[in-house]
Amino acid sequence: MEVGQSTASANEGDMGFHNKNTVLTLFYCWGPSKPPMQMSTNEAVEWNAHMQTPVIFNHHEPLVVNESTITRVDLNAIESTRNAATNEERVLILTPLRDAAPFLPQYFDLLSALTYPHHLIDLGFLVGDSSDDTLAVLALELKRIQKSGDSLIKPFNSVIIVEKDFGASTSQTVEERHGFAAQAPRRKIMARARNYLLSAALKPEHSWVYWRDSDIKDSPAKIIEDFTAHNRDIIVPNVWFHRYKDGKDIEGRFDYNSWVDSDKARKLASTLDKDTIIVEGYKEFVTGRTYMAKMGDWRRNKDEELELDGIGGVNIIVKADVHRSGINFPAYAFENQAETEGFAKMAKRAGYEVIGLPNYVVWHVDTEEKPGNA
Repeated sequence: MEVGQSTASANEGDMGFHNKNTVLTLFYCWGPSKPPMQMSTNEAVEWNAHMQTPVIFNHHEPLVVNESTITRVDLNAIESTRNAATNEERVLILTPLRDAAPFLPQYFDLLSALTYPHHLIDLGFLVGDSSDDTLAVLALELKRIQKSGDSLIKPFNSVIIVEKDFGASTSQTVEERHGFAAQAPRRKIMARARNYLLSAALKPEHSWVYWRDSDIKDSPAKIIEDFTAHNRDIIVPNVWFHRYKDGKDIEGRFDYNSWVDSDKARKLASTLDKDTIIVEGYKEFVTGRTYMAKMGDWRRNKDEELELDGIGGVNIIVKADVHRSGINFPAYAFENQAETEGFAKMAKRAGYEVIGLPNYVVWHVDTEEKPGNA
């Protein structure tokens, strides 16, 4: 229907109109005067024959905000999938450091050997409470691997170094560091260090977070691809160490913080104060838990999975959205656990998967505080 309006200056005697500037409204109706749903096919054809194709120019012009202080972040586009490398998913490798200078050259040799595309990897370090030259050695090693002119080493996308002291006073000797009395305070400080590093380094573009300790002796170059292929929320390997006696490697078990909970441990927790932190491997707390360290064989299927309730922190790969959802490392007793074990408890409480690979072994340096199992 079309509506036309015209203004007429009517003279006396013109069609009986005697008022000047009379508004004439003319209505034109094409086709039958009925709703389209009530038209017959022929009536609809006749109706549409009088209609032109509508042309709309700039119906919704984009809103342009040209202001440097405003940044848009679309996390809907950030995914963590089993085809991480193919999908060019960004990985953030995080390592807290304290008195770690002796381990850093080998740490970076192993890091440089990773086959995951280095331009998709960002590195983050937190240096705190160190009494040695950790920061200086870290700077030199980063300078070495980030030299773009070195054809043997592909530089990583970016590096961030965070300095933060937490007042740790415990000696870094094996005896004091792994003594029972030092465990709870030490784990709380380690949790804080991880959380500070995570909050400073995690960016919107990251799909995965890879926690990797500095004192790893050996690990597969394809570890990122191997682990992301499982597409699990949180996944850890078995952690052992090499120790040779009479020319034979006893393959010592190292990380007893990756475990499956037990009724005995749950009963023990029910008798403890809520602020008490259970630590594994000490006579003060006999938990009866199943330790992944005592399971597995690196010669068997490396993709075999085991659901865990607690994990160690030597090597953890996490979907970044798990951290974004608020799952971090409690620097307090969470269900009577702290740091990485508390992290696993918190993740499971939130409905996330916590998976271990008993036959996938990462080798730790031999710190000699455990005799190992032949």
